[in-house]
Amino acid sequence: MENKGLKSCLIVGIGILLIAGVFSAGVGTGYFAQRLLNPAAIVSEPSECPPCPEQSFTLVPELESTEEVLQCPECPYIDPSGSTPEEYQELFAPFWESWDIVHQEYVDQPVDDLALMRGAIEGMLSALGDRHTSYMNPDEFEQANESLEGEYEGIGAWVDITGDFVQIISPMKGSPADEAGLQPNDIVVGVDGEDMAGVPGDLVLQRILGPAGTDVTLTIERESEIFNVTITRGNIVVPTVDYEILEDNIAYVALYTYGDNTTEQLREALAELLDQNPDGLILDLRDNGGGYLNTAIQVVSEFIGEGVVMYEQYGDGETYSYEAIPGGLATQIPLVVLVNGGTASAAEITAGAIQDLERAPLVGTTTYGKGSVQTWIALEDSAGGVRVTIARWLTPEGRQISEQGLEPEYIVEMTQEDYEQGLDPQLEKAIEVLKEIIQ
Repeated sequence: MENKGLKSCLIVGIGILLIAGVFSAGVGTGYFAQRLLNPAAIVSEPSECPPCPEQSFTLVPELESTEEVLQCPECPYIDPSGSTPEEYQELFAPFWESWDIVHQEYVDQPVDDLALMRGAIEGMLSALGDRHTSYMNPDEFEQANESLEGEYEGIGAWVDITGDFVQIISPMKGSPADEAGLQPNDIVVGVDGEDMAGVPGDLVLQRILGPAGTDVTLTIERESEIFNVTITRGNIVVPTVDYEILEDNIAYVALYTYGDNTTEQLREALAELLDQNPDGLILDLRDNGGGYLNTAIQVVSEFIGEGVVMYEQYGDGETYSYEAIPGGLATQIPLVVLVNGGTASAAEITAGAIQDLERAPLVGTTTYGKGSVQTWIALEDSAGGVRVTIARWLTPEGRQISEQGLEPEYIVEMTQEDYEQGLDPQLEKAIEVLKEIIQ
């Protein structure tokens, strides 16, 4: 399958999902929907950039860390030396004129050139009006690559930084955030006694992050209540898979993220569960913020034997399909999938395919609604990175999920009282539905 993402004259660095949409950094953020290249797609292909003769792209087929994936030796559109390409000199003349004015006239001299440069990039990407396209400074880019790599220091929660305030998508199971009682949809309105109104989400995250063993006090708005929560930061190991056999011989597997080792761990869990010959299986994708695109295809292929599981649509209208990978372990067992408002991105790819192909019903609440694909591009000289939306993904039936989400066949809410009492009516409903399927 041809992959249009391979046709850009860019150095692509692989990081994890989410900054400027759901920022995947130190608090553990959600939406790990980073664009990873499909190893089965293509090995090398001539560039379509006419001014770049004799250049080609090389794909690293098995990538498990941040590396350069595509290489364009002489891209005419980006000049690492810093000079403005000739064809853009007239367009950028006002920018350089403004730059000179600031350096000559601004009252507080000397100005911070690095901050001006970063601000210019941020402004340019912000002008696109896409909350998932953004600039990351070097620290943010490094932190954004930590979560899916397994561990980092923070409070352990998936968060969304795209609104007026940082919002908790979900705490990680067993994390300091979880133990402190943070819940999905909690709003962080203050950090260590300071009001966060008007403070960009990425900067709020920087205040929440910190060394393990230190405390941070968050002012939380939950429905109509506002209160403080003091959390001791810890070394956060990002969870991937939990599984067990429930009563009535029902297998249960919870998937928390789509990282480097997710597929391997999921297959191990499924193999162990299926060895016990369960009557049915519940796949729990609640509060799964997503992750790598190729992992999403691998995961959904464990439950769907064949057929298209996702479409990728670009701005020019070109559409590419992803088919199930043969050899899935759980393609025949009766299945129910749990979702909620924290189910996002790669997790929605899985749930959407399962729903459209009528493999299993969804139980819970409407999912988050992130249906776009991002490429993470590491800037040269460790100058940070840029995350750019390059496409939107559609379900097998061509449904767009962005800003809409997936609506389950069985709507079941989780109330505040349920959380406080440790009840799980969504899981109870999933068990009920699965029993009906089995009969």
